[in-house]
Amino acid sequence: MLDEAATDPLAPTRLTGWQWVRLVGNVVNLTTVLGLLIAVLGRARLRSGPRGLVLAEGYRLRFPVAGAFTVGNVITTPTDFAERLRVLPRMLDHEERHSWQYLCCLGLPFYILYTVMMGWSVLRTGDRAARHAFERMAGLADGGYVDRPVIPLRVQIGNVARWLRRSLGAPRRNQD
Repeated sequence: MLDEAATDPLAPTRLTGWQWVRLVGNVVNLTTVLGLLIAVLGRARLRSGPRGLVLAEGYRLRFPVAGAFTVGNVITTPTDFAERLRVLPRMLDHEERHSWQYLCCLGLPFYILYTVMMGWSVLRTGDRAARHAFERMAGLADGGYVDRPVIPLRVQIGNVARWLRRSLGAPRRNQD
C-alpha cells in the first residue's frame, strides 16, 4: 500500500517525524477528533490518506459551503478526491497546510482566528479568501481561490453601510 504513494497522490505514505508531531498534536488538541465527528455526521466515507491525513468523501451536509475543508488532520469533500484533484491538482497540499495551521493555533482557537480573518478579507476585498491570512499561507491558487485587489476602506465602509441600510429596510436619504 505504501508503494502506491509513488503513483497515487491519495495513497497512504510513511510519516516523517514532523508529520507524526502534527498527527499526534491535532488528536491531542481535539481538532482531528472533531473532524472525524463532522465527517461521520455528514455521512462521509473515511479512508487513510497521504502524510497522516484522513480523507472523507461524499460529505452530505450543506455547511460549510466548500469544495473541500479541513478540520485537524481530516480533509472532507462532498465529492471525491480524485475528482477534486483533476480540477485542482494542488488542493490536497492546500488543505494539508490548514492541518498545520490547526496545530500552530493549538486547535480550536483556529476557528476564532479564521472567522476574524474572513471578516477582514471581506472588508478589504469583498471576497472571503483574497486577504485571509490562513488562505494566503495555504496558497490561494492551490485551494482554488482568486487574489482580488484591495478596496480602500473608505469605499468599502460606504458599501457596507449601504448594504446594511437596504438589508434593515432603513429609509433612503433623498439624493437631491
